[in-house]
Amino acid sequence: MADNKTTKTGASVTEFLRSIENPQMRSDAKRVASIMRRVTGKRAKMWGSSIVGYGTYHYKYDSGREGDFMVTGYSPRKQALTVYIMPGFSEFAPLMKKLGKYKTGKSCLYIKRLSDINEDVLERLIDRSVQLMRKKYKTW
Repeated sequence: MADNKTTKTGASVTEFLRSIENPQMRSDAKRVASIMRRVTGKRAKMWGSSIVGYGTYHYKYDSGREGDFMVTGYSPRKQALTVYIMPGFSEFAPLMKKLGKYKTGKSCLYIKRLSDINEDVLERLIDRSVQLMRKKYKTW
């Protein structure tokens, strides 16, 4: 069975954030870091080479595959800031209507810049997502 490709590393989150070339993206990434630290009460860890994650949970699928992954996190990508809302978005329709300009994938929230969204709503979305993860999984 294949291992999870994205795992926690010992790389420096501070150095990673300093290395973001685009000043707007660097600033937005630092603001999201502050929100996630406040919501989770956890220190940031690098997951792979470009994801900043908070907290850890253990999953086990019916297929028998299991592993550990971050409870929430983000990645400052060239196209957009990607925020990981691990439970997906179906539980959060009222919040999503108030968020602002964004796109989504299965558990990815794509934001071009924080000025396009309501940061208070983003914080509530992350908080509720983390609460759901903590109810469903063993987290640390």
